[in-house]
Amino acid sequence: MVRRVVTAVSGTGRSVISNDGELRQVPYRHTPGFAHSLVWTTGAPPVPRADGPGEPPASFVPGPGETIAMTVTFPPDSVFGDPAFDPVAAAAENVKHNPGLADLFEPDAPGMHTTPTVDYVVVLDGTVVLELDDGATTTLHPGDLVIQNATRHAWRVPSDRPATIFVVLMGHAR
Repeated sequence: MVRRVVTAVSGTGRSVISNDGELRQVPYRHTPGFAHSLVWTTGAPPVPRADGPGEPPASFVPGPGETIAMTVTFPPDSVFGDPAFDPVAAAAENVKHNPGLADLFEPDAPGMHTTPTVDYVVVLDGTVVLELDDGATTTLHPGDLVIQNATRHAWRVPSDRPATIFVVLMGHAR
């Protein structure tokens, strides 16, 4: 689990911790090992607030000036090659848990998608491979950072253990 600490300004103008606790993780039944935790969202323009992220957004693709922060744990690629893996059920579950974002995944290129966002990505745990157009890849390790500029990409985990990233998606004018 990931612990989230949120600061705010009290009624007397003092800095305070308004929320300190573990984030709820949404596990995926049809893709074992895949999960995400919604860390925070902001509207446009972003304004400070002290409450939690609230209900999941109607779309996990933020509009211009909006942000979404979340952790994502990717299972090893071997999960997708397992004969018990049901890609139709997994896709439906992805649509349920990631509305808007799941719609951007390409049916003919598993995992590939293009988001109309600028994303700041930090690898927290494990090894993950960022794949871009034409099969170009780079291998990322804990502490590595990626600035993903509205490009077509996929995340792969070729090892035998999951990998977790923290990502802030920022919507931009389309």
